[in-house]
Amino acid sequence: MSTGDPGRLDRIVAQARREADQRAQGYRERALKIYPWICGRCTREFTHVNLRELTVHHRDHNHDNNPPDGSNWELLCLYCHDNEHQRQTEAAAGGSTGGAAERSASTFSPFADLKQRLAGKPPT
Repeated sequence: MSTGDPGRLDRIVAQARREADQRAQGYRERALKIYPWICGRCTREFTHVNLRELTVHHRDHNHDNNPPDGSNWELLCLYCHDNEHQRQTEAAAGGSTGGAAERSASTFSPFADLKQRLAGKPPT
């Protein structure tokens, strides 16, 4: 890359960010008018006080696909939105990124001898 204009890259990045923010504001405002202010996953409700924590998720993960009817959007809280993108990343990687403990199911049953304990009998 040429160093003839040191501020050129900064201007390009700043312009790209401005354009992305403008696109986001457009579909965000439309989505907030179309849908109730409730997270589509955890059903947390939002008001004007905490509305900044409600995000617009693109179902097909294409931020340029913004149909006027909002069919590609889903309102999600910050936490559910982050979780959705993490699941997408893990699926693209070929499954979960967790360790062996996540892959094997526990066989421990904490209430297996509950009836005996409630009856005052020692566990077998």
